[in-house]
Amino acid sequence: MIKLSVVILCWNDQKVIHDAIRSIYECTHSISFEVIVSDNGSAEGCVEGIRAAFPHPNLRIVENKANLGFSKGNNEGIKAANGQYILILNPDTVIHPDALDKFVEYADKHPEAGAFGCRVVYPDGRYQTTAMVAPTVARLWIHALSLHRLGQFTELLRSRAYYGWHGDTEREIDWQSGCCVMFQGKLLKELGGFDPQFFYHGEEVDLCKRVWEAGYKVLFTPTAKITHIGGQSVKRARTRFDLETHRSFYKYFYKHFGEAGARRVRYPILAILLRRWVLSGITSLVRPTETNQAIRKSLWTQIVWNYRLDPPRFAKFQEEPDVGFAPMGQPAATMPATSATKTPTT
Repeated sequence: MIKLSVVILCWNDQKVIHDAIRSIYECTHSISFEVIVSDNGSAEGCVEGIRAAFPHPNLRIVENKANLGFSKGNNEGIKAANGQYILILNPDTVIHPDALDKFVEYADKHPEAGAFGCRVVYPDGRYQTTAMVAPTVARLWIHALSLHRLGQFTELLRSRAYYGWHGDTEREIDWQSGCCVMFQGKLLKELGGFDPQFFYHGEEVDLCKRVWEAGYKVLFTPTAKITHIGGQSVKRARTRFDLETHRSFYKYFYKHFGEAGARRVRYPILAILLRRWVLSGITSLVRPTETNQAIRKSLWTQIVWNYRLDPPRFAKFQEEPDVGFAPMGQPAATMPATSATKTPTT
């Protein structure tokens, strides 16, 4: 049996995916593995370039012919995987020497765990926060009120991250970022992979929550390390991707906390966005660059969208305000700006 299946989702990532695949082959020595590239309809030449550069018998490409998003795209790769463990890996990553060998070795020692996170760093070597705390309405308010950094002193004030911890020790975590997260293969398939309702973000949070609910732990080890460049796709369409993140948040809270949770989570999200918008205004005054002005404009669009949204109706029927950015992957059913959803003005 193949020990590890590495599933890499590709969407016009030809500039970085070659380095990711090359690092897998150059830095993995003691385990049997396969690489599965799930291609989400990349431009002509991307798939052909991968095949030409890596004519390995244990590398396969699943061609989806369209941008299915993170969940559906990875699920196609998961279906084709045969490994005891399945690693979900971003294309903009580089595996460090023996990282996957050590990752699998750690997993073999912990059959009580269904999912595993490892140490992720930026290209300059700084720790990248990818092991996270599960979101709740209370934790989002902690973040909105800027109390989250006190979480290193008390668990009561934890928000999104384990503040004061820098990924240098083993521990239980709520969830690991989808840029590099490994699962027991059998369990992953039993759970049905990622929930396809999440197009971008939220999918790994939801899946790790389901791992915990199935009676397995999610464990972190610093012995395996990768570099994650990050933000390659987001840089192409900042507002579109940010709105996808909000959509996923409401779907997640509706799924796990019902209508009340979906309604309540809107308020801390708005508080966070308003704080960031005010700060972006100050930044734009000090440094009126095109990038800073674009960030401020994007934040306002997100505020308008969240302000006008009816969260339960969105979660159930995909109805949402029209701010000029339809959901990625499918057309939006828009809501009119009635008196109940009046748009704020700048």
